[in-house]
Amino acid sequence: MKTVRDVLAKKGYQVLSVTPITTVYDALSLMAEQNIGAVVVVDADVPVGIFSEREYARQVILKGKSSKETPVHEVMVAPVLFVRPEQSIEACMGLMTDRRVRHLPVLDDEGLTGIVSMGDIVKAIIDDREFRIEQLEQYITSGG
Repeated sequence: MKTVRDVLAKKGYQVLSVTPITTVYDALSLMAEQNIGAVVVVDADVPVGIFSEREYARQVILKGKSSKETPVHEVMVAPVLFVRPEQSIEACMGLMTDRRVRHLPVLDDEGLTGIVSMGDIVKAIIDDREFRIEQLEQYITSGG
């Protein structure tokens, strides 16, 4: 069974973050520049929230706030839901589905070590299923 650690080993461990006082505009600029959908909000190296395009749409645009004046802490999702590297991708998918989130920071004993998205998890599940199918096909065609 694949774990979150396996996903990060393939994807990479880079996590882009902002501070709670970063403006929504600056957070969105960073996200657009890096082609990502969310950033972790970190205060003194501790994840305190997450800000994504969803929060921008629902908490800024729809409420008529200014992205250049609104600090991220006013619209971020908090407290932070997170996963641990040893958790299975199936458990991660379950948490994302139950809590209706698309991004989960990954925390280990050292602190923030990565972030996984719904797309990362779905890809890992599909890759795992395809590998299992190939193994079964080889077993069947070899006379197993």
